[in-house]
Amino acid sequence: MSTDTAQQMLSEYVTAMIGGQLFGLPIVRVQDVFVPERLTRVPLAPPEIAGVLNLRGRIVTLIDLRRRFGLGERAAGDAVMAIGVESRGESYGLLIDSVGEVLKLDEAAREPNPINLDRRLARVSAGIHRLDGQLLIVVDIERALDIAASAMAA
Repeated sequence: MSTDTAQQMLSEYVTAMIGGQLFGLPIVRVQDVFVPERLTRVPLAPPEIAGVLNLRGRIVTLIDLRRRFGLGERAAGDAVMAIGVESRGESYGLLIDSVGEVLKLDEAAREPNPINLDRRLARVSAGIHRLDGQLLIVVDIERALDIAASAMAA
């Protein structure tokens, strides 16, 4: 197998901790990593919409992935970060607890969702990678942003 073929099978993920669980977001979808400031709440928005903010001249909708994934409430004063992504011409910030490293993982090692994975996580997961002592859940960005579909399913 040539080096070029081996490189094509690797995917890069930005890792994020959310509620004690490790997630991986495809690096090709990540535009920014930032600390959200001056958040404006949106009246009558679903609970996972944390609000909106102005990020370098763009209006960014912040989605609280802890709430979106059913991983409990964030304690007051806990540090929060956001990963900026874009979908259908709109900018979003995905609120996470902390950002980790960038991992290059072999796509052939990615497994389908385990049968016992919580349904809220399974709905937004594109599979898992087994790492040393923990699971990395690969986030399907489009499904994670599909708030309307999850509201109808609830």
